[in-house]
Amino acid sequence: MLNKSNLEDIYGLLLNYINEQQDSSDWDLLSENQKNGIYKAINEINDGKHLLNEDVLEKYKSKYLNG
Repeated sequence: MLNKSNLEDIYGLLLNYINEQQDSSDWDLLSENQKNGIYKAINEINDGKHLLNEDVLEKYKSKYLNG
């Protein structure tokens, strides 16, 4: 006889198996426009056309905290 804990474990395993069979890649769910936007962003980063998070935060901290 299975105790409650073992039954819950088996149920979890079964759910994981079922979900994996139905799961599709997040990438596959994106539209072509979204995919192209991601590719464009990657290319811009590779070309050095990006801002560091620290620079953006500093800019707005100084603008709004001192202004």
